[in-house]
Amino acid sequence: MTSKSDQYRYEGEPLKVGIAGLVHGHVGWILGREPIGDIEIVGIAEPNTELAKKLSKEFGFPMDIVYSSLPEMLDKVKPEAVTAFNNTYDHLSLVEQCAPRGIHVMVEKPLAVNLEHAEKMEQLAKKHEIHLLTNYETTWYGSNKKAYDIALKEKKAEDIRRIVFKTGHPGPKEIGCSPEFLAWLTDPVLNGGGALTDFGCYGANLATWLLGGEPPQTISCNTQQIKPDVYPKVEDEATIVLTYPKAQVIIQASWNWSHHLKEMELYGKDWYVLCKDKQDMLVKDAESKPRMIKAAALDNGVHDPFAYLTSVVKEDLQVKPSDLSSLENNMIVMKILEGAKRSAATGQVLDWKSISAQ
Repeated sequence: MTSKSDQYRYEGEPLKVGIAGLVHGHVGWILGREPIGDIEIVGIAEPNTELAKKLSKEFGFPMDIVYSSLPEMLDKVKPEAVTAFNNTYDHLSLVEQCAPRGIHVMVEKPLAVNLEHAEKMEQLAKKHEIHLLTNYETTWYGSNKKAYDIALKEKKAEDIRRIVFKTGHPGPKEIGCSPEFLAWLTDPVLNGGGALTDFGCYGANLATWLLGGEPPQTISCNTQQIKPDVYPKVEDEATIVLTYPKAQVIIQASWNWSHHLKEMELYGKDWYVLCKDKQDMLVKDAESKPRMIKAAALDNGVHDPFAYLTSVVKEDLQVKPSDLSSLENNMIVMKILEGAKRSAATGQVLDWKSISAQ
């Protein structure tokens, strides 16, 4: 079987990347990535030395590239870009440090802990002309790309009537998240919420992409604490409803699913596309019976967030406003999450224009 490193071999000068934090459970994505030649990890900022040593043994990076603070790492190794694997609250301080230095930033979803932080980050990125990207696991699903092609190329975007997202898992504690990850993921300050922010952002991001960057007209949200004994500070269940002129989006974000889920359902006037996972899909149109297909993996060389980051920074790959990782898309995501939290707190359906940072 062909490995990623054989299939995608970068021939240019690697992008010098710094890592901010090791407390995010997704950090293994970059630490365990095959050497393709497109990135070089030149520094890691992590004050928890024991955690750094543990991951150093697991993934094989040398401890001499680990620094106790972000400014020290930035000044010593001068990365071209930084990937954020810290808590979401610290995304703002990361951009405050990187933007004036001209260092590009890619954070793990969501963009920020709240809309106020997001707007400050946006201002810094624009002022200092850096790329500020947001990474989602689902961006790299072949099934989502295939669904996009079917909906927008074979059909018409305006024909989408309903989109349903089912995202989440049985709960971060239940699936064995590390203590370092669990500590901030279940903190309403450091994460901005619980299941709502953790998994609500996926549907908001994909819907904005599929609908061409159009914001919703209204937002409503219901949240619950089904397991207050396990997650006493945050909601573990959230359902967000977004209305558009001719479509409705339903986002079911939960830490109470029976298993891991990142499903997407698209419904048109006489067709539907159901993405069960990153490759398995059920497709039907007016002329055919439902049929199962398997989407191909992304094969254009930009197959994961780090290849994408390299292409954007080193090769001037254009980031379109509606793109999944773009700042424009993710500012809409942050406003959706802000509206959802306020709707859940007040029981009101909120008009898009009424939502602002507080």
